[in-house]
Amino acid sequence: MTTKHAAATARATVYGYPRQGPNRELKKAIEGYWKGRVTADALRATAAELRRANWRELADAGIDEVPTGDFSYYDHVLDTTVMVGAIPARHRATADSDALDGYFAMARGTQDVAPLEMTKWFDTNYHYLVPELGPDTVFTADSTQQVTELKEALALGLSARPVLVGPVTYLLLSKPAPGVPADFDPLTLLDRLLPVYAEVLADLRAAGAEWVQLDEPALAQDRTPAELDAAARTYRGLGALTDRPKLLVASYFDRLGDALPVLAKAPIEGLALDFTEAAAANLDDLAAVGGLPGKRLVAGVVDGRNIWVNDLATSLSTLGTLLGLADRVDVSASSSLLHVPIDAALERDIEPQILRWLAFARQKTAEIVTLAKGLTQGTGTIAGELASNRAALASRANSPITHDPAVRARAAAVTDADARRSQPYPERAAAQRAHLGLPLLPTTTIGSFPQTAELRTARADLRTGRIDTAGYEERIKAEIQEVISFQEKTGLDVLVHGEAERNDMVQYFAEQLTGYLATQHGWVQSYGTRYVRPPILAGDITRPEPMTVRWTTYAQSLTDRPVKGMLTGPVTMLAWSFVRDDQPLGDTARQVALALRDEVNDLEAAGSSVIQVDEPALRETLPLRTADRPAYLAWATEAFRLSTSGVRPDTQIHTHMCYAEFGDIVQAIDDLDADVISLEAARSHMQVARELASHGYPREAGPGVYDIHSPRVPSTQEAAELLRAGLKAIPAERLWVNPDCGLKTRGWPETRASLENLVAAAHAVRGELPAS
Repeated sequence: MTTKHAAATARATVYGYPRQGPNRELKKAIEGYWKGRVTADALRATAAELRRANWRELADAGIDEVPTGDFSYYDHVLDTTVMVGAIPARHRATADSDALDGYFAMARGTQDVAPLEMTKWFDTNYHYLVPELGPDTVFTADSTQQVTELKEALALGLSARPVLVGPVTYLLLSKPAPGVPADFDPLTLLDRLLPVYAEVLADLRAAGAEWVQLDEPALAQDRTPAELDAAARTYRGLGALTDRPKLLVASYFDRLGDALPVLAKAPIEGLALDFTEAAAANLDDLAAVGGLPGKRLVAGVVDGRNIWVNDLATSLSTLGTLLGLADRVDVSASSSLLHVPIDAALERDIEPQILRWLAFARQKTAEIVTLAKGLTQGTGTIAGELASNRAALASRANSPITHDPAVRARAAAVTDADARRSQPYPERAAAQRAHLGLPLLPTTTIGSFPQTAELRTARADLRTGRIDTAGYEERIKAEIQEVISFQEKTGLDVLVHGEAERNDMVQYFAEQLTGYLATQHGWVQSYGTRYVRPPILAGDITRPEPMTVRWTTYAQSLTDRPVKGMLTGPVTMLAWSFVRDDQPLGDTARQVALALRDEVNDLEAAGSSVIQVDEPALRETLPLRTADRPAYLAWATEAFRLSTSGVRPDTQIHTHMCYAEFGDIVQAIDDLDADVISLEAARSHMQVARELASHGYPREAGPGVYDIHSPRVPSTQEAAELLRAGLKAIPAERLWVNPDCGLKTRGWPETRASLENLVAAAHAVRGELPAS
């Protein structure tokens, strides 16, 4: 490629950048504010400096147009709720009194007021706060945050583009507010919402915005004709405004499909599309509609969600093809870089040969700039970068890490029988009831207990050598003893050891499996101030030795009640890692499943009669397009069954899922063939229990009665009311009582009080049941 192929200078840009700061400064400031140690002014100052640092870093790297409005204290969808004035009535007084406290009350709740529901952002592990809307919702514009951040960037002398959640996606992600009929369609509010967006756009133009980006990832899903018509009306209306900036509508995570011709015909100035492998069809579809004559195309050719280096030559080829399909072509990542860590160069413990395979946000930014330069000035100007990139790609492809013949032979030998329990569920259920002797409405928790400062200090002391392994293990033993003792005194029926030894439910296992890499600084936002370090699945997977048996067996030695063995399932091990992109996901899942199968069998042999294999990511990894789902669900459910089907009939297999829309996968939940499933249900008011009942789900289930992502302590009455609602859908002999999720992020005082109330609620409702 040479310069003459480019119609104009290609600009480099991104849609968003990690928010937390290189040392998670934002997390520390927000949590300090919640605890009263940081003032509101100090929090705002920290946030402003982090934004400025991000913009300067992007500009210094060669990004021509920086994003604003992508920064958030908690969640960008919640920010949109504030921007359009859709604050729920129960939070209005707090928000009117103090905007920041009202914002966090919507995110986390208070002791007296429940927060907004939280669920996954499309098929990522990022969580957003679900807007609550109804026929009485009144929208009012508040562009304060968006205008403020734009002015901050412009004051630095930068070219900046505000990024907003688009109105169609905002409404499609919303739910009927409590008390509103479940069949209410928030999209009916579109005509009421568009004037608010018009006002925000006018405010941004007045503040100096040349372009505004409106993100519409919901259009990368299957949409009805009515929804596509709503998108067409939206952008005809916004495009017809006279007092507005230029509009760039962005879509990502998958192909646009039927929405592409709708947006291509709209009177907007630009379109941003994903051109990674996940959305490769966008290229052919764009050509089929005649391209974007007279418009700007922002081409997402660098994967914004995974951490492997880009194939620069392939991306340049794609960009060259796109040059003939738009008035100008700019270069970007496929989505916000929010979904990747900040800087791979900080990872000192990863071998240099492997480190060259990785690209975090800073490296992806450099790739975008390199591609824009090559597109504009010709490949000769980036010859060194192309040569280095070819060498990195070859190094990975030829590495023995990525190919273990023994692992592949074992996976290839799996049969259908290996993924089936030896007896059907009714026979297993009878054997398990006889073996375990549990009461009706048995109580349990999901697995983890609070990770105290003392535990985190102990891990840090072990890493730095301030204590030896023996000293560390004594601390873990003491914590397990406390957790078991508390559960016994509280009256829980099936106990857990509390996972004191685990840093993270995926990372802990990844560090003990070959083929995985762990990072030291690879933090990624999951929700609010919750950051995780997803491990990197780089090669074929084996389990050299048992991972959990020792601590589970120790906990069981402290009590006569059953203690659950706790594992993370194969799909979640993939979904919450950065997965390899050089083989089908189903092949990788089978490898992980076989490693976990060995662990499940070892737990059973060591005396565990209840084993939980968590799959919270089963729904989140569901492909956005319906046509792609059957193949995914086939290998995903098979992988779970392969992990769990080697045990005796009287060993009870549990699984757990949380914070997702379960209605889409009830059949898949059934296909897992777990004996018991626990699910998030408190914020959604037992919706999942009704969905299971509608499906005719035949096994045991524990829809949560305690929302653990809020500091609120649910009263006994509140938990009992949720439990009674669950009983309307699930019979008592198949209903469990448990929290929504693990308790790792909660403090001990609220955990104690909440679980005591949960057990009291179970006892109260048991007393209401008819005598058998």
